[in-house]
Amino acid sequence: MGRVVSGRVVEVIAGFYRVVLTGDGPVLCRARGRLKGSEGIHPGDRVQVMVLDAEAGTGRVEEVLPRRSFLARPPIANVDRVVIVTPLARPRPQSLLLDRLLVLTLHAGLEPLLCWTKADLEPDPVAPELVEVYRAAGFRTVVTSALSGQGMDGLVERLEDGVAVLAGPSGAGKSALLNRLAPGATQQTAEVSRRTGRGRHTTRSARLWPVGGGWLADTPGFSRLDLPAMDPRELAGLYPEFEALAGACRFQGCMHATEPGCAVREAAQAGGIPPLRYQQYRRLLDEVEEAYRNRYR
Repeated sequence: MGRVVSGRVVEVIAGFYRVVLTGDGPVLCRARGRLKGSEGIHPGDRVQVMVLDAEAGTGRVEEVLPRRSFLARPPIANVDRVVIVTPLARPRPQSLLLDRLLVLTLHAGLEPLLCWTKADLEPDPVAPELVEVYRAAGFRTVVTSALSGQGMDGLVERLEDGVAVLAGPSGAGKSALLNRLAPGATQQTAEVSRRTGRGRHTTRSARLWPVGGGWLADTPGFSRLDLPAMDPRELAGLYPEFEALAGACRFQGCMHATEPGCAVREAAQAGGIPPLRYQQYRRLLDEVEEAYRNRYR
């Protein structure tokens, strides 16, 4: 009847699953009835496939292997890293949104990679300083231009294994990056509105594309993202530059807000920590605390 081979789901199309088999090419599959449940099968899933001898290029998904991670919006399984795409110009870089994405990525246990795009354009006045602020905080960073090719080799090197997703605001250049990295993707790109300075997102569904030795997926664009439900005490741990100073705070479990003897707040006031990062931490802390209070009223 056929042989069972492992593979990865790269696309879901109206009840069919395109699976790239290990050491072989793609097959188009249906799933066994017992697999049709609430969890479903999503791009990124590792699966066992019965390759059907009767019809070349077809198969049946027999089993979905355990997932290491899962992103719900859009649904992508086994993600290893998030490539956070931020433009150096047009539209203006949004550092608070960048902090939100970093918090979401780290809270999910995923590796963030900061990809600054549109290096071929005249940068926004705030952009060079922002690049250095986040680089100094310890985040892996690459500066790129999909138009000129600047930084693209370095980006590919960082995508050599596992599954990565692109995330960032509309107009940041995610589709242009994907087109450059995976020409077969032929994603439509959108022109940033001259009137608003914002982009219109053009990606309609998630699909994985081979890049280097790994896989890359685009994600829907957005301008605001709600933080995950968490204990407010977790937030400071998602700011790596706070970690070295936290032990010097007067109180154990310091929230780095209004407590006396807070080494993190003092470092921000003295310039040891960029004031922008501390201010944004405080804004997100207020948001997390309010959500926490509402949840337990």
